[in-house]
Amino acid sequence: MIKALIFDFDGTIIDTETAWYITFRDAYKTHGVDLTLEQYSQCLGTSLHSFNPYTHLKTHHNLPIDLEEFKQLVQQQHTEMMIKERVRPGILQLLETAKSQGLKIGLASSSERSWIDKFVKLHGIENYFECYCTADTVKKVKPDPELYLQALEKLGVEASEAIAIEDSPNGARAAVAAGIPTVVIKNDITNQLPFSEGHHTIESLTNYDLEKLAELVQQKVHSS
Repeated sequence: MIKALIFDFDGTIIDTETAWYITFRDAYKTHGVDLTLEQYSQCLGTSLHSFNPYTHLKTHHNLPIDLEEFKQLVQQQHTEMMIKERVRPGILQLLETAKSQGLKIGLASSSERSWIDKFVKLHGIENYFECYCTADTVKKVKPDPELYLQALEKLGVEASEAIAIEDSPNGARAAVAAGIPTVVIKNDITNQLPFSEGHHTIESLTNYDLEKLAELVQQKVHSS
């Protein structure tokens, strides 16, 4: 029986990731450097440890750029792009249904809490989540399962009693590693990336209510 939903944030609830890639890609172009999606994907859904797009031009291409100025420019352009962005299709309905049926709802994100708060408050969805597990609350972010294991503990449920909602390869790996039945809803960027196995992929939540999601993951469990 499903007792909880645990959501990723960036790219899953709101597609911040497509805007980030476009912003960095365009910023790199002004310096004559091609930022491929394959290269940028190293920091999707995880920390900037493997690839830091803010410092890469200076550390790997030896370009004489002002890092603080570059960071401010990129963040300003991303903010402008995000003005038009809305909660992804089907998310609000799923949140409302889960809440009305008494399910516990958690959030497990590799981002910092301050970043998440800005958007959940803007879109009025902050009160749906009973716990916020973020980069501030763990030692290791995705693809390490710590964020999801922490969310399970805070919500007081077993892995088999939850469904994880993800969008990225690193996020899916983390949820699956935590033993949670996982549903991936790819966005424009992650749709172009290779994923490992162990999860179920759907195109959109618009055709999946809570009951259908539960049936989907149960089918996955029985077919494993």
